[in-house]
Amino acid sequence: MFRTLDVVMIAVMTAAATVTYSIKHQAENKLEEVRKLDAEIKLEEDTIDLLKADWALLTQPNRLNRLVKIFESDLKLVPTESTQLARPSELPMPTAELPALPEDKIAKAKKPASGTDAIQTGSVAR
Repeated sequence: MFRTLDVVMIAVMTAAATVTYSIKHQAENKLEEVRKLDAEIKLEEDTIDLLKADWALLTQPNRLNRLVKIFESDLKLVPTESTQLARPSELPMPTAELPALPEDKIAKAKKPASGTDAIQTGSVAR
């Protein structure tokens, strides 16, 4: 009754159905992972928005002025004087950008200088 071709076709159809089912199952699992990641991303975005709103509330000038007045005696805060402000060009040069000293100047700088030598030459021991 059954021919060899019939048995082969049944085996191929069963294998195809099994492969199709496993691919569908894997796709559903991946879709569930994507949904979980989307939910986590949405939660993080909402948290960031909430933190930004909280920061805006906490840094309101009226609120800060009120807190300064309340805690003035504890903090001893005073307004910034205009003489306390500096331009970037007035700041000292970062040590990474300092020019390299020649070896003889480094040796002289490491020697302790007497009081008169230090004043006359302007060298500073480091």
